[in-house]
Amino acid sequence: MTLVKAKKHLGQHFLTDKNIASKIVDSLKPNGRYGQVLEVGPGMGILSDFLLQKTEYEVFLIDIDTESYEFLHKKYPQLQQRLINADFLELDFSATFEDKLAVIGNFPYNISSQILFKILDNRHLVPEVVGMFQKEVAERCAAKPGSKEYGILSVFLQAYYKVEYLFTVKAGVFNPPPKVLSAVIRLTRNAVAELDCDEKLFWQVVKAGFNQRRKTLRNALSSLINKENMADNTTLDLRAERLSVADFVKLTKEIAENR
Repeated sequence: MTLVKAKKHLGQHFLTDKNIASKIVDSLKPNGRYGQVLEVGPGMGILSDFLLQKTEYEVFLIDIDTESYEFLHKKYPQLQQRLINADFLELDFSATFEDKLAVIGNFPYNISSQILFKILDNRHLVPEVVGMFQKEVAERCAAKPGSKEYGILSVFLQAYYKVEYLFTVKAGVFNPPPKVLSAVIRLTRNAVAELDCDEKLFWQVVKAGFNQRRKTLRNALSSLINKENMADNTTLDLRAERLSVADFVKLTKEIAENR
């Protein structure tokens, strides 16, 4: 079978180490929470080989690369309609899947943040995510308040998921090798169905706070707050990086109540 050529414009770096592939797949912990798993960007199927050995869930593969799709179609004829040639970012989860599902993949680094926001948009259907990311992105996802890595992505993910940094992966186990280190993280959906505040306003507050992260929140959020009513609010004298998810929820409620 002719091998698939990695395409730079798709951000493809194919994992070649089977031990790491097995370790990534074993990081999924279904525990009865979902019956389907979607692998994003399977390439030539190194993760897929291990996923398809599992019996506790049904495996779907999605790849935008037609060459990968045709390769995988020949390699896994049993998948049939569970092999999807499409853009993950355009996928309609509710129309495609009958059950809750986990998402797994060696994600293309050039769209990794977009992939995470797509998952956030479908968080009611995705109890777990295990993914390979550029190490810097993985660190941002798992970062704690007060660190320089902590930002918009950290807050949004940690509002709805427990984020675990699992392990670092060196460049030499990919073809072609990326110019950066990689890392695998696991997201596990928490018990928060909805935040205890106006979620749309919460997203606005977090984005505005970090978009001007060197400013105090009083200045960064000037277009969102009633300055007179919130003159004594000491949280606004902090920078966004100092606030936990719970702090942002509390602040969002206070902004809404004082408009």
